[in-house]
Amino acid sequence: METTAVIASFAALSQQTRLEAFRLLVRHEPEGLPAGEIARQLSVPHNTMSAHLSVLARAGWVVSRRQSRSIIYRADLSHMKETIQFLVRDCCAGRPEVCEPLMDALGQCHPESKET
Repeated sequence: METTAVIASFAALSQQTRLEAFRLLVRHEPEGLPAGEIARQLSVPHNTMSAHLSVLARAGWVVSRRQSRSIIYRADLSHMKETIQFLVRDCCAGRPEVCEPLMDALGQCHPESKET
């Protein structure tokens, strides 16, 4: 991933509604949500939400597919993974203990990793 692409990705997320939309879609993986439902849950007008989703799609954060009359949006988790990998690629610099707390925190994202 190139630096300019990462900058564009973060620019897309640097707006409250777009960040909330992406986080909502991550919570609804792998099914995704129709654009209208995203707008409803975030209390955003449909045309405004459409513009925000277009920005997220161009930046690689979301993907869409048509299902009948609806457009279903999903978070692109591979893009999120690539972006996180870009950020931490040189983190360890040969010292794994530097990244260990970060990796532990990321591991808590998996439901099977959470203590019950």
